[in-house]
Parts: sequence; C-alpha cells; structure tokens
Amino acid sequence: MGEIRTEELLMNIGPQHPSTHGVLRVVVKVDGELIVDADPVVGYLHRGTEKLAEDLQYTQIIPYTDRMDYLSSMVNNHAIVNAVEKAMDLQIPERAEYMRIIVVELNRLMSHLVFLGTYLLDLGAMTPFLYAFADREKIVEFFNRLCGARLTYNYMRIGGVKWDAPNGWLDDVREFVPYMRKQFDMFHELVTGNEIFLQRVKGIGQFDTETALNFAMSGINLRSTGFNWDLRKNKPYSIYDRFDFDVIVGENGDCFDRYMCHMKEMVESLKIVEQALEQIPEGPVMGKVPKIIRVPAGEYYSAIEGTRGELGVYIVSEGKDKPYRLKFRRPSFVNLQLLPQLLKGQSMANLIAILGAVDIVLGEVDA
Repeated sequence: MGEIRTEELLMNIGPQHPSTHGVLRVVVKVDGELIVDADPVVGYLHRGTEKLAEDLQYTQIIPYTDRMDYLSSMVNNHAIVNAVEKAMDLQIPERAEYMRIIVVELNRLMSHLVFLGTYLLDLGAMTPFLYAFADREKIVEFFNRLCGARLTYNYMRIGGVKWDAPNGWLDDVREFVPYMRKQFDMFHELVTGNEIFLQRVKGIGQFDTETALNFAMSGINLRSTGFNWDLRKNKPYSIYDRFDFDVIVGENGDCFDRYMCHMKEMVESLKIVEQALEQIPEGPVMGKVPKIIRVPAGEYYSAIEGTRGELGVYIVSEGKDKPYRLKFRRPSFVNLQLLPQLLKGQSMANLIAILGAVDIVLGEVDA
C-alpha cells in the first residue's frame, strides 16, 4: 500500500473575519491540519496618525488617540496628555488626577470585558459574550454621562480633564463596584472550570519570559510568563503610588494564564477605582496652562501602562505649537510580532485561540 502524500497549502485567515478582531490578514501555510508557517499582514486600517500629528496642535492630537486602541480610548488620551505635561513640567490639579485614574481603570475593565466576551465567542461559547457586554454597557453609560460619547471620548486635556463628574456620577460608580465584584464569581463558575474551555487553552500558545523579553512584549503577555512588570508599580506615574493593588502574574505563559491575568486584573482595577473614589478631593479639574501649548525644544519619551502593555509617546519638539515628530509605542503592534512563532506546529483549530489570547486591537496595530 502506497504512502499518503500531502501538499502544503496557502490559506488566508482574514482580513474580513470576525475572529481576527479587525482587519488582520494572516497568510498561513498548512500541511493537512498543521501550520507550517504564518505571516501576519497588517496595514488595512492605517490612518497615518503619527504623520497627521505633525500638522496638529498638541490638544488637537487627543481625538486621534481615541481611534488607536478604540477599546481603551481614555487610556490613549492619558498617554498623550501625560507625555506633554511631563515635557512642559505642568502641575495637574488633584481632582483631575483622581478623575483620570477612575476613568482609565474603568476603561481597562471595559476593555478586558470585551476580551472576555469575544475570546469565549471565538472558542464557541455564546453566553459569556452576552453577560460580558451587558456589564460593559453599564460602564459605557457612565462615560456617556461624563463626556457625551460611548467609544471615542476626547475627555482629557493637557492640564486636566474637560469636565468634572456630573451630579451623582461618582455615587453611581461607587455602587457599581460591589455589583461588578459579584459578577466575577458568575464568570468563573461559567467559564474558568469548564472542561471544554480548559482543553482549548491549557498549554496552548505557550512561551517563556526570555522569549517575551526578546520580542519586547509587555502587559499581560509578558506578565503571564511570571515576569512581574507593571509601569503603574515599577515606574509610577500620575498618582498610582497612592493606591494599594497587586500586579497579576501567571506561571506558564499559555492562553489560560493570559485569560486568568485578564480576569484578575479586572478585580485590581476595581480596587483602584474604589480607593480613588474614597480619596478624591474637591477642587478644580483644569490647571493653569498656556493658551497655546508649546513643548520646549528637545526629545521626550513617556510611557504608561496601557490595557495591552507599555503605551509610549515619543515627541521631538522644536519649541513650536506642533510636534516636529511624534511616535507611539503601540503594544498591540509589538506583541503581534510573536504570532508566527506561536503558530508554527499548531493545528488550525488553535490559531484563533492563540491569536485571541494575545489580545490585539487593529486600530493600535496600524495607527
């Protein structure tokens, strides 16, 4: 009896596919069901944000950051205003700092809920998606009341925030915290112990700390390997040094650890929000800033702990009201580099599980 011969086949996954979480195209070479090689093709969503910034005043850049990682718009706003404020050595009112922390951590929670829902949907579970988005909607409504938008907020300003919290807003957020804590018990009961889920994620897409560092990965992708690194703790910015919270790390660097890091980080975000609500003082939400923002001539780099890792802003200034050059360090783009290595030798069924756990947003990949 002759041997069964197979031929390698090139396949396109995406760019129009719901499980690629945006317009990502992955060209995979398969031998039967096994992936021999994979090549991510990006750029379908590129809008030239960094180049456009060269013709924009610093305040005008803020709405463009909303559209990078559009699941974490508040976090993106924080990155750009924090970078400009550090370069100009501006003083930010205490209340504005607390408002920033509250909305940033709520936004981190929102983004992780999207990860939870869509990741489980990728793996074939419909119910967690519905619950996750129902809870996310509650935070969306908070942001809608705060700044009149549901996705792209343009809320932060160089020197503070655009508006103070409306009447009753802080109290409603305070009531939301214990409600959300109880929801995690339901999510763990529904998902974490599910045998089918565990079969799909345990030991899948595994990499170690050395590999993560060699690929300059950050955020949950790095911490899932057991490496304790979070800019909120290791290089505190804003007022994060005033809060008591834990940095969540994994052990094995697989898809399950990345799932668990997301779940536990949401609890830590609630802890930060709760403490911020207790400590927030009265006072103004905008500091004294020049009418025209001019960053002193020079080169500046500032980074915050974004939802997906180190979100950095590099500014080259000639002392004018617009940057000579502006570059974002986008964690989704950096983390995506490891995908080809993770996919080699895996089955096609694991491709979606591995890609989903890396947790990219194509708006941030392409920018």
